[in-house]
Amino acid sequence: MSTTRSSPPGDRGPEPGGAAPAAAPSPAGQVRRLHLIGASGAVPRARDFTREALHDWGWLPAATADQRAAAEDVLLVVSELVTNACLHAEGPEELRVACSGKVLRLEVVDLGSGTPAPRTPHRAGRPGGHGMFIVQRLCLDWGVVRNAESAGKTVWAELAAPS
Repeated sequence: MSTTRSSPPGDRGPEPGGAAPAAAPSPAGQVRRLHLIGASGAVPRARDFTREALHDWGWLPAATADQRAAAEDVLLVVSELVTNACLHAEGPEELRVACSGKVLRLEVVDLGSGTPAPRTPHRAGRPGGHGMFIVQRLCLDWGVVRNAESAGKTVWAELAAPS
């Protein structure tokens, strides 16, 4: 499951009849951090930051529809996690994007005390409340880790790298 979004031409894969981009070196073990404390426009900023990492790691531009869908799923999950931190957790403090082999891990650190969970039962026809349901459907796994030394938590999600 993935979403459709308008994006720059470079994010849509090769032009018809064009050659596929060369594979980038494996980004295994790389971690990127974006500080978001007090940032305005946190969601688009987080998406742009993640899109840049995906470009650097060879996920974008995508050579196939499956690779494009995997990148779009990552961007959607980033949007959902950062939006939840903005709406329910006093705002996000930091976004971490880590690539390790065939798994991409997203982490959003916030000061909130609540625990995100998909709404049960999920009601597809009603507005709102779909964020964590989407995360649950798109990710290999996700969870919450409470900060040991301070208030808040880290909400994490893992997605499979495109094949």
